[in-house]
Amino acid sequence: MASPRPAAPPALAAPVLWYPGERPAAFTPAEILSTAVVIREAVHLVTAPAGRGTGIAVGGSTGPVVPGRRGLPLLGTLPPLYPEWLGDRSFGEAHGVRFPYVAGEMAGGIATVGMVSAMARAGMLGFFGAAGLDLERVERAVAELASGLGGRPNWGVNLIHSPGEPMLEDRVAEIALRHRVPAVSASAFMALTPAVVKVAARGLRRGPQGRILRGTRLFAKVSRPEVAGPFMTPAPEPLVRALVERGQLTEDEAELAARVPVAEDVTVEADSGGHTDNRPLTVLLPAMLALRDELTAVHGYDRGIRIGAAGGLGTPAAVAGAFALGAAYVLTGSVNQAARESGLSDDAKAMLARADVADVTMAPAADMFELGVKLQVLRRGTLFAGRAALLYELYRDHESWEDIPPGQRARVEQDILRTSFDAVWAETVRFWEQRDPSRLRKAEEDPRDRMALAFRWYLGMSSRWAVSGHTERRADYQVWCGPAMGAFNRWAADSFLADPGRRDVVQIALNLLEGAAVLTRAHQLRSHGVAVPAAAFAFRPRRLA
Repeated sequence: MASPRPAAPPALAAPVLWYPGERPAAFTPAEILSTAVVIREAVHLVTAPAGRGTGIAVGGSTGPVVPGRRGLPLLGTLPPLYPEWLGDRSFGEAHGVRFPYVAGEMAGGIATVGMVSAMARAGMLGFFGAAGLDLERVERAVAELASGLGGRPNWGVNLIHSPGEPMLEDRVAEIALRHRVPAVSASAFMALTPAVVKVAARGLRRGPQGRILRGTRLFAKVSRPEVAGPFMTPAPEPLVRALVERGQLTEDEAELAARVPVAEDVTVEADSGGHTDNRPLTVLLPAMLALRDELTAVHGYDRGIRIGAAGGLGTPAAVAGAFALGAAYVLTGSVNQAARESGLSDDAKAMLARADVADVTMAPAADMFELGVKLQVLRRGTLFAGRAALLYELYRDHESWEDIPPGQRARVEQDILRTSFDAVWAETVRFWEQRDPSRLRKAEEDPRDRMALAFRWYLGMSSRWAVSGHTERRADYQVWCGPAMGAFNRWAADSFLADPGRRDVVQIALNLLEGAAVLTRAHQLRSHGVAVPAAAFAFRPRRLA
């Protein structure tokens, strides 16, 4: 039997050339620099005459060899690159946004109604900072946003974990559900609670093609895989069943809750301001992406969970790096505190504008004081961190205020409280009588708890002094801040964004995204052998529309 004839070798592809248009190809560092920033056009990789290196070109045309027409050998073509295309395209589809960018929920109303509205109108997403506010103010803000944004889907409100006040957590959740807030960001949670599950499951329904649709889109801000896991799995059946029995979920909603993750958007919070575990994004994000893939396979979801990045994002390079790691979207916080729309006082904003990358530290958190939980705050210009740490040490080491040595008590009253402990306790009683009288009953029975509530007065007021600009207490300002603020200040120096009065939240976002796209293009070109000059990785702030 005859052997089969060997297959003929594949024909060599005909050479393709790039033919110049109005602009010649770029080969020198200066030429490459001016061409690399043209991100919204296709860029062609071409071989230099006589084969001396790789250059880039925009415009012109490509095609086969044409006798008599001079062209350069074409190595490949990179398509246009837009800031809108960074991240996961499904993020824009799910939330009705143009850009994969979120302005995070800075507590105490620092992320204001004005900030959230500006972000929504610019095609981005913003969360109102409801944490630490009384319920009446939260409801007013949510109603204003619901009315002013005219049914837009790209805004939301914060739901912060309140382990000492579960009723408060539930009431904020009810406000969001009653006003049909499109998105809710759950932050600082260490475990799922009934309030979170209710927000995630209320309004679940089948769409026309059988796809499960959500009433409220839940974001989960997490910094540990063991905390992230429950948000990426269906809600626990006991929690769901208890909500059904209380009439807070329907049987249909409960059945659908077993088929979808609690959150489809999980924000990985690295070294950020406020509540943080100070983990580097390059370590944390890949771990979360792997966990997402594992749980998606286990549960067989019909659509993916998006993993976003937060913490340390104060420059275009950081934002580009987050997207390169696989982030579906980015969320910024510290840098927005310094924006004009921020609820922080001008005095505190000026302090932020002077911060460098090392001007931050950890301090006890007011909302989780007794647990020893810490958050990241500004160090430069304020003594808050050291004073708050002393209060926690006294609480940790003593059974009551009276148990503290007299000299230390006098120092606390003179240097930190600036009034008597009894006066602070009187204010504390008035506050909790309105907020939750049961907390006072516990404090009356436990002197140590009484001491904790009084010390929490200082921690709570310190952030309010920063918001109101109470300059007499500037040394006690509590300003949540991560190292991204210092990085931003270095990047913005000598530009229009250096002036706190000109820091617009939308301009900050557009510049970070535009710069991230420019840097992404520079990385693409360098990885294809183009000798990209260092200046191509140094995008400068500019006015953008």
